[in-house]
Amino acid sequence: MTHTTPRPGAVPRAATAQVEPLDPERFAELAAGVEAEIRRVIVGQRTLVRDVLACLFAEGHVLLEGVPGLGKTVLLRTLGQALSLDFSRVQCTPDLMPADIVGTTVLGGDDGTTRFQPGPVFTQLLLADEINRATPKTQSALLEAMAERGVTVGGVTRDLPRPFFVMATQNPIEMEGTYPLPEAQLDRFLAKVLVPLPSGDDLVEILARTTGTQVAEVQPVAGADDLLAATRLVREVPMAEHVTRHVVDLVSATHPDADTAPEVVRRYVTHGASPRGAQSLVLIAKVLALFDERLHAAVDDVRAAAGICLRHRLVLGYEALPAGVTADDAVAAVLDTVAAPTPPVRGAV
Repeated sequence: MTHTTPRPGAVPRAATAQVEPLDPERFAELAAGVEAEIRRVIVGQRTLVRDVLACLFAEGHVLLEGVPGLGKTVLLRTLGQALSLDFSRVQCTPDLMPADIVGTTVLGGDDGTTRFQPGPVFTQLLLADEINRATPKTQSALLEAMAERGVTVGGVTRDLPRPFFVMATQNPIEMEGTYPLPEAQLDRFLAKVLVPLPSGDDLVEILARTTGTQVAEVQPVAGADDLLAATRLVREVPMAEHVTRHVVDLVSATHPDADTAPEVVRRYVTHGASPRGAQSLVLIAKVLALFDERLHAAVDDVRAAAGICLRHRLVLGYEALPAGVTADDAVAAVLDTVAAPTPPVRGAV
């Protein structure tokens, strides 16, 4: 493995655990093993599974958007079983309070002492189902947990277990009684993945698997230490300067006042992607490279990651809805406008 040269003034990231280093071959085996176990339960949805795994290995949170009944909860539970990780699920409702997620202080006994009762956020895999049904106050309770991987209750900050991964879902077809996530919280998600309806053939297979007497068994193929080693390997993957520059060019073109912004962005986008969007592009591109057992992230990896990393970070104006323009249309226009760079050195990618 090639290690990048530390920048002046840079210090190593804090060690998360004493784990054995992972090589790219073992990373590919780990990813393939987890995906194979998921396929014992989840039918089809190859892109969805790969995108969720990419977020997991990049140690980022993912927002899933799809109608109910598409197996989102089953996906995360299966992921926890395949990786031997703790799993919690929170069904978000308008009366859900922040303490219901992060925990609270309760009386410990007859002597009047108190103790902290951890909430469901103290887990390794957290599913926040229908997060847009929770009030903004409760949604904000997840902000610190997602960004800092810790929560503060009663003036005491407590670290969350590692790894810590949040998968939230929202229903796009029901608007009454929902509270759209603010831009600041959307930005906390590394990626937004759309969950499509299964094809006819896949639905036939789903019915055969779920209405009979046989139940698929998922075997653990790795553990938390393997996952932590995988996330560390992702950050060690080098990225050439011209590829990093392409990330910057793509993110810059999502801003309507940028010289390189396409017409769709100028007319319908009011705010473009943040620097956190660029970080997401880099991390997901590195994971995609490792999926292919490559030791470098290429321009094609960056462009393949653009949709899931940028779509939820673009704020559309009111003119977009009647015009039928979506965030995906704006991202596609950016990719069409910002051409892939030519490698500066022969043999580079």
